[in-house]
Amino acid sequence: MAMPAAPDAPRPASPRRASRRSPTILFDLDGTLLDSIQLILESARYAFEKLGRVCPPDSEWLGGIGIPLRTMFGRYARDEADCTALIAAHREYQLPNHDRLIGTYGSARDVVERLHRCGHQIGIVTSKSEALSYRGLARIGIARYVDTVVGCDVSARHKPDPEPVRIALQRLNSRPDDAVFVGDSIHDVMAGNAAGVRSVAALWGAFSRTDLEPGRPTAWLTDISELEPLLER
Repeated sequence: MAMPAAPDAPRPASPRRASRRSPTILFDLDGTLLDSIQLILESARYAFEKLGRVCPPDSEWLGGIGIPLRTMFGRYARDEADCTALIAAHREYQLPNHDRLIGTYGSARDVVERLHRCGHQIGIVTSKSEALSYRGLARIGIARYVDTVVGCDVSARHKPDPEPVRIALQRLNSRPDDAVFVGDSIHDVMAGNAAGVRSVAALWGAFSRTDLEPGRPTAWLTDISELEPLLER
C-alpha cells in the first residue's frame, strides 16, 4: 500500500536487527500514543444517530478500542449491509474532524524521538487502517520516527490474535525476545503475549489496571516517560 505523502513522512523500514541493548519497540496507536477518545466517541454517536439507532453507552463503546471498526459495529448491526452503513456514517464524521479532535499523551512525542535517536526500531500495531494511522502520526509529529505501521487492512486476523505483532516483527527483522509491545487495551496485551514479546500495559488510555490485569502484562506503566527506565532494566 502506498504511503500517503506528508511533511512528517516516516522513514522506510530498516533491515537492521535490533540488539539486546536496543530492543524493537511496538506501540498500539489509539489510547497509547494518540489521544483520540473524544473523536472515537463523537464519531460513534454521529453514526448511530444518523441511522436512527440508540448509541451504546460510552463505556461500552470504549470497551471495543483495540479491535477493528467493522468488528465493533458488527456487534450492533442487523446485517452486513447495516454494518457497512454504520461504518460509512462513522467515517462521515471521523475524517473531516480527525485532525481537530486528536492529540497525544504527555511526553509521548519526546519519548518516541529519544527512542529513535538511541537506535530502537519503532513500529505501530493498530486496529485502524494504515493510511489513517499515518495521518494521525503525522499530525502529532511522530511519523518521522516510525519504521513501520501494521494496520487492520494488512492482516487477516487482528488483535488479540498475534498475527499483526508478528507481521511488524517480520518487517523489522526482529525476534520476539528482542521486542516489547506497549498498549492500553487487553487486546494489545494478549496479542503481545501470544506473539512472545514483552507486553507492557499503558494505564493512561481508556482502560484501568483492573481491565488489563486478566491479560497478565509483563510490565505496567502509569506514564509513557517510565518506558525508557523500564527498557534499561
